Parts: sequence; structure tokens; C-alpha cells
Amino acid sequence: MAVSTSGTGRGHSSIGRIVASSFTGSLIEYYDFLLYSTAAALVFNVVFFSDLDPATGTIASFGTFAAGYVARPLGGVVFGHFGDRVGRKKMLVLTMVLMGGVSVAIGLLPTYDQIGLAAPLLLVTLRVLQGIAVGGEWGGAVLMTAEHATSRRGLWASFTNAGAPAGMVLSTGVMALMATITTPEQFLAWGWRVPFLLSAVLLGVGLWIRLNITESPAFEKLKQDSRDTRSPLLDVLRHRPRTLLLAVGAGLGAFVAQGTLTTFTISYAVGAGFARSTVLNALTVSSAGAVAGILAWSALTDRVGRRPVVLGGAAVMAAFAYLLFPLLDTGDTLWLVTCVVLGQSVIHAAYYGPLAALMSELFSTRSRYTGASLGYQLAGLGAGFAPLLFAALRQAGGGTIVLSTVIAAFCLLSVVCVLALGETRTRDLSQD
Repeated sequence: MAVSTSGTGRGHSSIGRIVASSFTGSLIEYYDFLLYSTAAALVFNVVFFSDLDPATGTIASFGTFAAGYVARPLGGVVFGHFGDRVGRKKMLVLTMVLMGGVSVAIGLLPTYDQIGLAAPLLLVTLRVLQGIAVGGEWGGAVLMTAEHATSRRGLWASFTNAGAPAGMVLSTGVMALMATITTPEQFLAWGWRVPFLLSAVLLGVGLWIRLNITESPAFEKLKQDSRDTRSPLLDVLRHRPRTLLLAVGAGLGAFVAQGTLTTFTISYAVGAGFARSTVLNALTVSSAGAVAGILAWSALTDRVGRRPVVLGGAAVMAAFAYLLFPLLDTGDTLWLVTCVVLGQSVIHAAYYGPLAALMSELFSTRSRYTGASLGYQLAGLGAGFAPLLFAALRQAGGGTIVLSTVIAAFCLLSVVCVLALGETRTRDLSQD
């Protein structure tokens, strides 16, 4: 990995160290956040909503999953405000501590049978805190790499987005291991808790890495020039409302596809007759491939631009949506693996990976943390509500054609918004 330095006055961090910090921190944050999605699809409908029928319990479980995504924009605004005012690094440390603590608390949470209605209420509360934490994490991690980068910004920034599937690999891998080494009764009783409790170990590792990096040079230059703004949110809403709306639209389809491929597909495939462990193993393989796919496609954007790659990914995902469910309905493990690997590792990677650089290139330094976070996290609502929407449509008798059309429509919305935004690759982040 090439090493370059940047910084002002307080010391220098190599781009390698910055990238390692962003990737590792993102991996840990998304391990915790996405671990919940796997548990929501497999466990929480039984453990925390045991008084409901299976279909309604699944919808309620996905509802708590969605609550985390609803809270993400709030996290983006809160941590974005202070990230634009007092620094990116401090907010990254706080988000990591919050996420790790909440995940351990979920692992210790009593069930519905033990404390009744208090169990799902506490679960929703903890999920909201998770959403706030991850909502503040993404913007800071992306900006630390994007604002340190002197070249190949698309590649370096994408390491933060690559942390999401890497976290999925770790979370689904650990969950699959527990599902394999325990009986179904043991897994529901205590096996699902172990991955959440392991967050305490990851938190220690992540903090050690994150505390040893320097602040973003663009932010330090902003502070030295006394050009910061008192309200970054008002700055975005007043001066960049169109850009913010287009940023949301550009990412919305990618997140709807993400929620489908990483959460709803688990529930759908298990319902189609696949074993839990088989589905989790397939998702682990596809998530591992997505790490490489995100980095490769994002590196390509440094040569050809962000727009062609994102547009291609969105268009192909719209077509792929009509193949996904029929292939899963075959009940063939080979088709299951093919679907999730092709969908997540190749198509979605091209759609999602470049969003890290693209979002950071849309806003000025004084409100970049807030603007990029808010655009990304509002788009992220698609991942939170897609499984809930699809589960409700299925219960109402909606066929797979309806589900596929919903996915395709959001992808086409992204195409329109990316075209309207124009190319961003050549923008200078050091200029406000």
C-alpha cells in the first residue's frame, strides 16, 4: 500500500494507518449493527415476540430492525454537528464506545418469557441507540480517509464501505458457527447471545487503533482559517437542499437492495426450505466477496469517474431483482449461493462502494460531516424498511413480481439522481 502523509501541525498519519483505522472501525461498528439483522431474521421473532403468530412476529422483529435505521439520520445530524465543529476523530471514538456497549447489553437482555413486554421495549431502545451510533460513525470514517487522501480518493474512501460487508462476514460467520455447534433449542436459549457479547473484545481492539490517528487535515485547515459554521445542519439545508435530496435518492436504491440481499433473503430462503446454517454460510461467502468487489469497483471510479460505475450497478440491480426470488424458489443450494454472491459481491458492490467518495464530494468542509452523513443515512432508511415492507407485502398476498418491481423502481430512482448530480471525481476537498 502506498504511503502518503498529510496533516498540519499536530503530526502526520500515513494514509495506510488512516485507512486501517476507518476500515477496522467500520467493520466493528457494522459487525454489531448487522449482527442484529441476522438475529432479527432468525431469533428475535421467537425470543422477544413469542406471544405473536410466526408471520406477525417476523414483521415485528423486522420492525425493531427498521428502528435502528430510523435513528441513523439522527446520529448523522448529532455526531455530524460536533464532527464539523470539534473534529472527526473525537466523534469516531464516541460512536465506537456507544455501539460496543449497546451490543453487549443486547447479548444480556432478558427474553419476553422472563420479563414480558419490557423485553421488546428494551430491545427497541437498544436498537435505536445502535442506529444513532452507526449514523455518526460512517461520515467520520469516510471523511478521515477522503480528506487525508492526496490521490485515489475513491479507493481509499471505499474502505469504510467495505467495512460493512466485512462486518457482515464476521457477524454471520460467528452466528453460523453458533447455529452449527448448538442444537436449535440451545441456539434460541443462549447461542445467539455469544456473538453480541464478543463485541466487548472488538471494542478494545477498535479503540486502540482509532486513538492512534491524527485529525483530518481539511478540518484542521478549516479551524486555523476560522471558517467553521455554528450550525452545519442549517448550512446544508439552506445552501445545499437540492444536493441533499439528490444524494438521498442516489443511495436509496442501493440500500433497498442491501436490505433485501442481507436481511430479507435470509428469512425468505429459510421459508423456501433452506437450512439456517446453509443460508448464513452463503451470505458469509457473498459478504467476503463484496469486500473485494467494493474496493475494485471504487478503484475503477478513480479512472472513469463515480457516475458510470454507480449507474451501471443500479441498472443491472434493477434487472437482477426479477431473477432473485425465482432462483431462490428452486430450493437448489447452488442457485442460492449464485444469487447472493452475484447480487452482493458483484452488482451491489458496484452500486454501493463508490457512494463513500461520491457523498463526501458533494458538500463543503464546514458542513461535510453533517451533509454526507445525513444524505447517506436518510438513504439508509431503504435498508431498514425494505425487509419490513417485503414481509408485510408477502403476508398481504403480494407475489415476488411485486417485490422485484419495488426494488427495480428504487434503483431507477437512483439512476435519475446520479445523472442529476453530475460527476464529482475531480472536486478538491481541501477547498471550502
